[in-house]
Amino acid sequence: MAKTNGYFRLLTDELGTKVELHGPKEGGAPISIKELTGYLARQKVPFDIKTINTELMNLGEGDRTVFLSDQAIMPASESCSITLTPDRMTAVARFYPCSTNGRAWGKEDILSELRMNKIAFGIDDAVIDKYLSDKKYCTDYVIANGKPTREGKDAVITYNFPTDNKIKPTLSEDGTVDFKNLNIVNHCKAGDILAVLTPEDRGEPGTDVCGNVIKPHDVKRLSLSFGRNIELSPDRLSIKSLVNGHVSYVDGKVFVADVFEVENVDNSVGNITYDGNVKINGNVNSGFSVKANGNVEVKGSVEGAYIEAGGNIVLSRGINGMGKGQLKAGGNVISKFLENCSVSAGGSVETDSILHSKVQAKTEINVMSKKGFITGGSVSATECIRVKTLGTNMGADTIVTVGIDPEVTNRYQELGKQVQEAQKNLKVLLPVIDATKKKLAAGAKLLPEQIKNLQQTAATVKQLQEVLVNNAKEMETLKETMDSAVNASVEVTGIVYPGTVITISDSSMIIRESFKYCRFQRKQGSVVMGPL
Repeated sequence: MAKTNGYFRLLTDELGTKVELHGPKEGGAPISIKELTGYLARQKVPFDIKTINTELMNLGEGDRTVFLSDQAIMPASESCSITLTPDRMTAVARFYPCSTNGRAWGKEDILSELRMNKIAFGIDDAVIDKYLSDKKYCTDYVIANGKPTREGKDAVITYNFPTDNKIKPTLSEDGTVDFKNLNIVNHCKAGDILAVLTPEDRGEPGTDVCGNVIKPHDVKRLSLSFGRNIELSPDRLSIKSLVNGHVSYVDGKVFVADVFEVENVDNSVGNITYDGNVKINGNVNSGFSVKANGNVEVKGSVEGAYIEAGGNIVLSRGINGMGKGQLKAGGNVISKFLENCSVSAGGSVETDSILHSKVQAKTEINVMSKKGFITGGSVSATECIRVKTLGTNMGADTIVTVGIDPEVTNRYQELGKQVQEAQKNLKVLLPVIDATKKKLAAGAKLLPEQIKNLQQTAATVKQLQEVLVNNAKEMETLKETMDSAVNASVEVTGIVYPGTVITISDSSMIIRESFKYCRFQRKQGSVVMGPL
């Protein structure tokens, strides 16, 4: 005998109404008192719950009949209850037999009940047929299943060259920074495939048992972005170099260029503006400028000059800016020393020492050589500043800042408000344009004034949509900056001197006495010091 759940059936005659209880067989589930009393209540049959409970407790695997009322009821047809899972992807039916002289169900009755419960998709006819051929009551039948969504995948760009701009020089055995083996140039040849795009997979929508369409999650779309000397394949899925040169990745864009190489930047050369990488074997004299979309490498020394690079700036002998020298890099700045100058890096700053300079880095500043000191001026980074000696016992003001710039937070909030306002206005304007298009499609003619208003509305909609796109890009960049600054810190591997000011986000600490081997972090709104 197969496993069978316990079930019940109403009996009615001229003497009244009874319920026939059938115990489970072969380990089936016993009759649920909640299910039984619920059914009796729906059929409006009076009952004594204590009697019902006692009979069920003593039922076991046997059968017995329990008198309920001396009132006869109208014959009850076969019925069922239908339950949906919370995600409405599965419908489960439990059937109950008809009473004495009641009507048994056929397939159309079950389908009608499903329609009454708004089950419109994924109905399993085989399950219905199985039930009708061998009816088992008070038993779960998975009678309908939805179609789950097939989630898609984000587009992916695979670059066939290093794109990580966080180049870090190694420390030599004597504690000095090795600037000879940086490997900052990525060589390429004509015909080399530089990057391959795997398009996004948008997935497929699903449907729940009620017929509602369930959309898959949005996926990220990407396209290949590149500069000169690069060719896009006909299917727009890969790019290749057209020349022998050097490939770099700057601000989401691939560049290929030859290196512009000179001995010195002086009167014999003049200012340099170049689309690729620049290599200077000698010095950059005071008063001259070097601007490159790629990297700038200087083997000699730099005086009071201006150097700007879309990628990295590498100074083998450092810079004494004499109060007017400036370095501005979209990537990292790597220099033997930084003295009396201003530095801005979109990545990190690596140097042996910083003296009376203003240095800003988007990620981190590392001054970790054998000397490794920051004295005077101000330095700031989003993530971390690591230094051996911070400040000076001579009393020079030294200001150190890490963490989120308050202006970044304010800008992020401002952009969010603009996005909300644009979305609100689009909800008003788009229906107006759609309604006008329908009128035109139906043959309606617009007055000159109406045409003018429609053109102005369309221009406004385009402007609002551009605001949404541009703000979303900027907010994504700001969010990355904010996320990276959560664990901002200042690490001192040697000594920090009194008079140094350490600021983390919106909290500050003035060092009153010397400390060694310590880390500064922001906790509960204050700058706190702890051991390394």
